[in-house]
Amino acid sequence: MEFLDIGDVSDRTGMRPSTLRYYEEIGLISSVFRHGLRRQFPAEVLLRLKLIAMGKSAGFSLDEIAGILGKDGAPELPRAVLHQRADDLDRQISELVALRDTLRHVADCPAPTHMQCPTFRRLVDVAGRRAGGRIRSRGREKTVG
Repeated sequence: MEFLDIGDVSDRTGMRPSTLRYYEEIGLISSVFRHGLRRQFPAEVLLRLKLIAMGKSAGFSLDEIAGILGKDGAPELPRAVLHQRADDLDRQISELVALRDTLRHVADCPAPTHMQCPTFRRLVDVAGRRAGGRIRSRGREKTVG
């Protein structure tokens, strides 16, 4: 079995040793022994760290990731939760695409002012509805619509 010291794991993953020590402290990964003062990890830790990074990118908290990865190292993938997160990401992507398109339009709009541009006003209206119709007014949130 191949073992990697904490420096090797850090080099291969781009994660700081302090992050790896924290992940070990909270039980996301575990070293198998120490060589001098340096923690030694099984090579499989690289896959586990990739799963952790993917979970973080998908918006899962470290506690949620710990639950998904399980204590014995075998992932326990809750399919319904993963489907829900994928749906959330689809919504976020849609909102980000609309925001990007609005910014591009604002940057390129030939109207004398943006408030005179019907396309800009329509995009702002759509963005307001996507935000749930909530706007802030003098520190208070109120629903419009």
